[in-house]
Amino acid sequence: MRLISPTRYFQSTARAIASFFQPKRLAILEACLIGLTSGLAAVLLKLGVGWLGSWRVHTAHNGPVLLWLPAVGLLGGLLAGTLVERFAPETSGSGIPQVKAALAGVGSSLNGRIAFVKLANSILVVASGLTLGRQGPTVQIGAAIAAQLSRWFPTSPDHRRQLIAAGAAAGLAAGFNAPIAGVLFVVEDLIYDLSSITLGPAIMASFIGAVVSRILGGQNLNLHLNLNESHITFSLTELPFYLMLGILAGAFGALFHKGIVGATIFNRKVLRASMPLRVGLAGLICGLVVAILPEHFRNNSGLREFLLTGEAGLVTTAIAFITHFILTVVAAGSGAPGGLFAPSLILGSSLGYLVGLWQWDIVAIGEPSSYALAGMGAFFCAVSRAPITAVVIIFEIATDFNLVLPLMIATVVSYLVSESISSGSLYDELLSLNGINLKKTKATGDILNELKANQVMQSKVESLDAGISLDEAVQVFSASRHRGFPVTSKGQLVGIVSQTDLAKIDSLQLQGDMPLKDIMTHHPLTVSPLDTLSQVLYLLNRYQLSRLPVVEGRKLVGIITRSDIIRAESARLLDETQANSPSVPSYVVYQTRSPQLGSGRLLVPLANLETAPLLLKVALAIAKHKNYEVECIQVIQVPRHNSPSQTAVRTAKARRLLQKATQMGEENQVQVHTQIRVSHDIVHSILETIKERHIDLILMGWKGSHSTPGGIFGDIVDSVIREAPCGVMLVKWANREPIENYCPIPLFNRWLVPVAGGPNSQEAVKLLPALLTLGIQPEIRLCQIFSPSQSTLDATALKESKEFLEGEVDCSIDATPVYGSSVSETTIEIANQSNYDIVIVGVTRGGLLQQAIQGNIPEAIARGCNGTVILVRGDNRS
Repeated sequence: MRLISPTRYFQSTARAIASFFQPKRLAILEACLIGLTSGLAAVLLKLGVGWLGSWRVHTAHNGPVLLWLPAVGLLGGLLAGTLVERFAPETSGSGIPQVKAALAGVGSSLNGRIAFVKLANSILVVASGLTLGRQGPTVQIGAAIAAQLSRWFPTSPDHRRQLIAAGAAAGLAAGFNAPIAGVLFVVEDLIYDLSSITLGPAIMASFIGAVVSRILGGQNLNLHLNLNESHITFSLTELPFYLMLGILAGAFGALFHKGIVGATIFNRKVLRASMPLRVGLAGLICGLVVAILPEHFRNNSGLREFLLTGEAGLVTTAIAFITHFILTVVAAGSGAPGGLFAPSLILGSSLGYLVGLWQWDIVAIGEPSSYALAGMGAFFCAVSRAPITAVVIIFEIATDFNLVLPLMIATVVSYLVSESISSGSLYDELLSLNGINLKKTKATGDILNELKANQVMQSKVESLDAGISLDEAVQVFSASRHRGFPVTSKGQLVGIVSQTDLAKIDSLQLQGDMPLKDIMTHHPLTVSPLDTLSQVLYLLNRYQLSRLPVVEGRKLVGIITRSDIIRAESARLLDETQANSPSVPSYVVYQTRSPQLGSGRLLVPLANLETAPLLLKVALAIAKHKNYEVECIQVIQVPRHNSPSQTAVRTAKARRLLQKATQMGEENQVQVHTQIRVSHDIVHSILETIKERHIDLILMGWKGSHSTPGGIFGDIVDSVIREAPCGVMLVKWANREPIENYCPIPLFNRWLVPVAGGPNSQEAVKLLPALLTLGIQPEIRLCQIFSPSQSTLDATALKESKEFLEGEVDCSIDATPVYGSSVSETTIEIANQSNYDIVIVGVTRGGLLQQAIQGNIPEAIARGCNGTVILVRGDNRS
């Protein structure tokens, strides 16, 4: 009996449920599930923080505070940092930047693992005394739960985006018991382009999440205030004080923004400690500072309530503001998993209360607690740059209409001041530190959503009649390069037949005179002429197809393939590149030439001083094996208003690096040429060099992040991969330690090579003998990944690859077929679990285009593997 794994069983059950429900009903069901699970997760987070936090405070009350609180902060930080580093690096920080990136179609993935790890490490961080909140993490937890649900209930990319938005809204709503604010936050701060978003699921999920959180977790902010009797009023006399509150909140909010960014840069580039050490150090600092402060400061929620009740004095409030400001910057800068919403509310309430006390001493009209509430909204706005959300969230907490007008005044002023000091969202700036720059305007090159199937499809379709015999069908396939044909009857599509279907003839011993309709696939998946390329590509990737019939009703009007989409996209991107390309050629300011003794030439653009030696080692190994020369180039970019040939540039550092390359070439007996070019555009210079120097292969490095929404490896690498006619090798180094802190040679021993059978996969295998010279006692594992549903396996490519390598190298070679529902996820799992040093993958030119984020296998492998990944694309001229 064949056992079915729980995951596959659940996925098949989910697909059955999804097919039973109509799209509208399914959306309602999904929104309810997202709201319910997000609410439960928020309650669990609240209870976990409350229980551990109470134990920490109670134990400190009965023991040595100066030892206990710092120790708990240190230990909690170390544990949380370890969880982040080992299990889910995407859970660092508040998580909101990661959700914004996911909604924009770039950046890290979201799934159930992210939700679980974020829940655990947020409990550890907040309960250990770091001055961070739990409401920010609930946004990422909700979004991750929704993303996992979209995997179980397969859906289109646009609908998946809607579900993630609904999860984020439900998470915030459950964190604050503020359903309206949850929806507004998604609209105002997370999603820039609402053209493909329907807010219905977000509204429903948000309200359900808030209801679940309120019923099971109680009031989120127990203010101990009877707001109906607190006499919140507003008079014209108080206007200057609320204006001053807005100005101060905006100024300090902008400083808070800059402080967190600066602390993050300091931790990454100066301190350069591991994540556990950074978070542990932040916990130690927070514990030490809180230990010497009054007892109210040991519980962040209690401190906020203490400030709002009016019991705190001027000095206590000022101390609360200063210490929380500094400690939050320290904690957030370390990358600790925790949110900024709760600290913003404490800072805002402290600042508002100080202004309220000042007002009371002068005019004695408004309650200081009213200013504290207004200050919460103003500071929240200055940090998140979401004024509408700030007003609504404080109103939903206070539920007093008398507060709305002063709250709006302070919030709007705060927003204007903070924007004038430091424009842009804090979350966007944190993303930019990771190489991701989001734009508020829709990308003009979003071809996948602009073009329709009827603009790209092939109108002249070769089809087979359903009544022809199997023998006739075999003859047609033998004379054609196509691997499948639509099957029609009286002009209407009735099925589709592929080479896989014809394979049944021999296996089932079918008669050749049987009609084709007996073995064809009935009711094939189709698209309409008005479907976007995004939807078409989703279906191709989701069901692992290479073509889709285009029908109007049941009439076959065309067929669309991956190649059609790639050609359309390449043409558009090429037009844009040519329109933006510089008219002035680059200018060579320095060059050296060696004897031209090689049979080919390998180009190595050098830009990163840290990775250049490793890149050169790989280049020289390949060149020596293939009898190539190596061409090293450095490009100095100058503004477009300057002429490259007339601009003075400094070349000392570049020449030293190129001289080092020449020296390494002499040591390896490889001819090395070098040059420095001055240009308006780096890509243009590289392409010029490829043409002028007759380059056969280009080797480039990639740091593992990209900078353009919808891009893959970054502007320069993407353009070279797309336009270079020669072969391309892209190396992403292992993300284990800084490059200069380890010896690279031991990291070239254990190789994982996924084999697919295409020409680029073969190119990757052919390069192995050269690359193996970098290792000591190398081991190779060849694997070919098959779908669990495949009954027959064609492992020809696997066998041929092994036979080739056995004739070229003398080392251990293991070749095994592997079952997996996803090529990329299975490869990543094997590579990371078995700690392979190198994963080498063959890729296609078209596969490295716009749709990488939503299903490109090589890009997903490169980003997901911990070890070094080498992507190989063959020569486009052959």
